[in-house]
Amino acid sequence: MSEKLQKVLATAGLGSRRELEKWISAGRVSVNGSVAKLGDRAEPEDRILVDGRAVKIVTDDSPRVLMYSKPEGEVSTTSDPDGRPTVFDKLPRLGRGRWIAIGRLDINTSGLLLFTNHGELANRLMHPSYEVKREYMARIHGEVDEAMINRLTEGVILDDGIAKFQTVKAQHARSADERGGSNNWFRVILAEGRTREVRRLWESQGVEVNRLKRISYGPIELPSFVRRSEFIELDPKQVISLSALWRLNHLGLVRRMSLGIFVSAKSASCAPAAIPASAKPAFTLSQGPI
Repeated sequence: MSEKLQKVLATAGLGSRRELEKWISAGRVSVNGSVAKLGDRAEPEDRILVDGRAVKIVTDDSPRVLMYSKPEGEVSTTSDPDGRPTVFDKLPRLGRGRWIAIGRLDINTSGLLLFTNHGELANRLMHPSYEVKREYMARIHGEVDEAMINRLTEGVILDDGIAKFQTVKAQHARSADERGGSNNWFRVILAEGRTREVRRLWESQGVEVNRLKRISYGPIELPSFVRRSEFIELDPKQVISLSALWRLNHLGLVRRMSLGIFVSAKSASCAPAAIPASAKPAFTLSQGPI
């Protein structure tokens, strides 16, 4: 059965659908000797080339998902011209395809960063139409009052349009030094991921974000036992639960689970928020190539 070309390429782990649509429009993809165009479809027996190199069509599209605890100081790109460390440096090697970052965090932001080898899953988790919630802890320098919080949740105009937080909740001071000081912590939730959106929202009100950490993305929370610069791989049951939330059905993954193909060398018990009780996870703690 034929599929849209960008979906076939995404399933092969070459990138998100939005990114691959740009490749197709730029003439970088051909199917059976003809330059492809947006709207073209492909079948398993078709010969697909990207930049002149053959692409193996994947029939088992079972996704893998990693949770990474990003420290400050790393960039969210595969390489950096200034030689700064990147979030991809410590990820396991893949035999096929590549890791796709689900959203980005700027160099001064820490916390949860998800990766997958499945372009369609990445697309659904990032696309604004799915309104996937991102939750952050932000330390704000400056006075924050109720009127400011109301403005931030009702919507303010930024350079790229209207933006707002879904919720803003003040947090208790974390240390004696913070009590009565000019820095206060807030837990905020967004339903989109524009560039530096959390920082720009606060800056629009004349205050400064001097610490920012993402603590959850959709139903996935970063476990406290995952130290900075470490990652864990989601259990297959969790991946199925995550996929089901965005109407992805991975029968290949179910078959692999039933055959007992997934084996964990190390495991720890942890249950991210909103994952159904019937799919309680056993995270695999990974610190090297898989």
